[in-house]
This record gives sequence, C-alpha cells and structure tokens, in this order.
Amino acid sequence: MKLSIYQIDAFAGNVFEGNPAAICPLDKWLPDEMLQSIAQENNLSETAYFINEGDGYQVRWFTPTVEVDLCGHATLACAYVIFEILGLENEVIRFYSKSGELRVTRKGELIELDFPKATISKCEIPPEITHAFGKEPTEVWVSEDYIAVYDNEEDIVSLSPDFNILRKLKCRGVIATSRGKKTDFVSRFFAPRCGINEDPVTGSAHCELMPYWAGVLGKNKLSAAQLSKRGGKLQCELSGERVFIAGRAVKYLEGIIEI
Repeated sequence: MKLSIYQIDAFAGNVFEGNPAAICPLDKWLPDEMLQSIAQENNLSETAYFINEGDGYQVRWFTPTVEVDLCGHATLACAYVIFEILGLENEVIRFYSKSGELRVTRKGELIELDFPKATISKCEIPPEITHAFGKEPTEVWVSEDYIAVYDNEEDIVSLSPDFNILRKLKCRGVIATSRGKKTDFVSRFFAPRCGINEDPVTGSAHCELMPYWAGVLGKNKLSAAQLSKRGGKLQCELSGERVFIAGRAVKYLEGIIEI
C-alpha cells in the first residue's frame, strides 16, 4: 500500500517555523490501529487524515499516542494541501469532524479557521500547576485544558515545566498565557498526557484563550503569538459562539508512505 504524505508547517511564514503537521489524503478509512501507527511513526504533534466527501472532507487527527477531537494547526495544514497542492478552486472548505462542521476560508496569503468557542470557567489553582512550573499563576481557568494566567511575557518564556507532574492532571493539557509585548497575548501549551510535552503552535487552544482575553482586553479581534522554540503567530477574532483563527502555512516535504 502506498499513501501520499505532506509535511506542512502551519502558522508559519517560513519552513522551520510554526507547527509541523503530517497530512495524508485517503480514498477510504484505514483501520484505527493503522492510522495511530502512522502517526506514531511520523512522531509529530499531529498527523491528520482526510477523505473527500463531495461537498466537503471528513477529517481526523492523531497525536503519536491518541486520537483527538479538534486540532487547529493540522486543519490549517489540511486546507493548505487541498488549496495549494490538490488545486481546489473554491475559497471555502467544509471539514466534518468529531467537533462538528468546521469551515476554512482562504483569504489571500492567510488561511482562516472557523472553530467553536470553548466554555471556560474560573477554578482554584491546582497545586500541580504551581509545582510543575515552579511559579504560581495569578489565576487559573479550566475548559478542555487548564489556562494558567501569568503577569507578563517573561514569565511565560522562562517556564521549564516538570512534565511528570503535568501528566498527572486530568485534562488534555495546560496553557500558560499572559499579555504580550508585540501581540495582544502570548501563550505556551503543554500536553504530556497526549504524548506532546510542548506543542509548537496550538490553534485549538485559542478557542479557550479568546473568550478569556477578549473579556480582559475588551475587544474581539486580537493578535497572538505562541512562544515555543519554533514560534508561531495567529490572528484571532471572537464572534458569537465561533472563534476565527488565521495564519499562514508552507510546505516542507512531499513523499510516499509504503506499508
């Protein structure tokens, strides 16, 4: 069996930036064990698979260890493959996923994701977060992930987490965030329970971050940066129950998987 594979750097203006995702177009679904094994072999934060359904595309996302319900950077990477490599002329793509219908729109050099807004609630500060980060956040909110809010960008850059402690938390991951110097807010994302100690750029985390920062900053259009080693930039907008997340993408490689 031979499968096409593309590695796309998402939320990046150049290769070696942003978050790399492996993208595999399929004619039909392979067994889940095979999809997971390919993702493990790729050893990237996400491997995404899609199937053309006529009016849209079924999409699924896998980390090296588990399937996830929503992934922003790999969806952006799928859209890049469909627009730029497979040559779709339409400006809008419909993806059908475990998180419902997701629309992606090409807007010049940007690709914009239309994702559901997450519901967040303030909670007590879990002692594991303070111990893992070595610094207590000013406040913590919770959704699918914990959102640990810090005073400034230097706090976020300096974090060196103990992943063994974070792995004990019963959530997908932990987002550390603060106001930014050159952007409205910054963040880092840690998900050792999902096999990803630190994700380079996490589109889905901004579905949780936007309700928080839009409320704090009093505006719905915000610029964001994820401060991983690779780094990534996002343009975000909160509109009702939806979060629009836009960024660029570039192709790093194209190849064939032989199984």
